[in-house]
Amino acid sequence: MKAIEGIILDWAGTTVDFGCMAPVNVFVEIFHDAGVEVTIEEARKPMGMLKIDHIRTMLQMPRIEQLWQEVHGSPFTEQDVEALYVKFEKSLMKTLATFTDPIDHVVEAVTQLRSKGLKIGSTTGYTQMMMDVVVPNAKAKGYSPDFYITPDATNSLGRPYPYMIYRNMEQLQLQSVQQVVKIGDTISDINEALNAGVWAVGVVIGSSEMGLSKEEYEALTSEEKEQIIERTVQKFKDLGAHYTIRTMNELPGLIDKINERINR
Repeated sequence: MKAIEGIILDWAGTTVDFGCMAPVNVFVEIFHDAGVEVTIEEARKPMGMLKIDHIRTMLQMPRIEQLWQEVHGSPFTEQDVEALYVKFEKSLMKTLATFTDPIDHVVEAVTQLRSKGLKIGSTTGYTQMMMDVVVPNAKAKGYSPDFYITPDATNSLGRPYPYMIYRNMEQLQLQSVQQVVKIGDTISDINEALNAGVWAVGVVIGSSEMGLSKEEYEALTSEEKEQIIERTVQKFKDLGAHYTIRTMNELPGLIDKINERINR
C-alpha cells in the first residue's frame, strides 16, 4: 500500500504567527513612508511570495501603480522595488522574533505525524536572514520541522515555482509527489503545491487569507466566525486546493483520508 511519506508546511500564517501579522504591517508601513497608501487587503494579496517579489507584485497592481506614478511623477522602477525592499527588511527584522509563536495545534499535530513515521519539511517566502531569526525562536517554543528551505537556496525562484518543494523531497528522500502533502495559508502556497504536483491543502484559522489577528478572530461571534471560515474555505477551493482544514488539529485525520484515496 502507498501512503503519504512527507508533509511540507508553510511558516507564517500556517505554523507560526497567527494571521501572518509580522510582514503585512510592514508592507503597509513602507508604502505609507513612500507616500502611497495601500490597504491591508492589497498588502496581503501576494502573501507567501519571496518578499521582494511581493513588493514588485504590489507595485504592479493597477491602483497602486497609478498612485505611485501620481505621487512620484513617473512609473516605478526596479530601483524603487529594491529601495522599498531594503526598508521592508530593516523594519521586519526589528520585530520578527516576536511573531514566532506556534499556532494552536501545530506542535501536537507534528508530534502525532512524526510518531507515524512521516517526515516534516517546510517552505517559506522569507529569506534565509529572516529564517535565521524565525527558526531558533520557533524551536525554543516547541516547533521545529525536519528541514526548511528559503528561496535563497533556489536562485530566488520562490513561490509559485515548485523548486522549494522538490528540494524538500530530495533532502527528506520522499519518493513520489503523490505521497507528499503541502499545507499553507495563502494563494501562493496553493499554487506552489499544484505546480509541484503534490496534494494542496489550505489551512483556514490563522491564515493570511482569513486576514485576522488572533485577537480580532476571538472577538467575533460564533456566527461571524463560521461566515469568515466558509469564505476562506471557498477561496482555497476556487484556487484548486484538494482539501482544506480549519486548524492543524484536523491534519492527521486528513492524512488518513488521503491515504485511503491513494489506495482506491
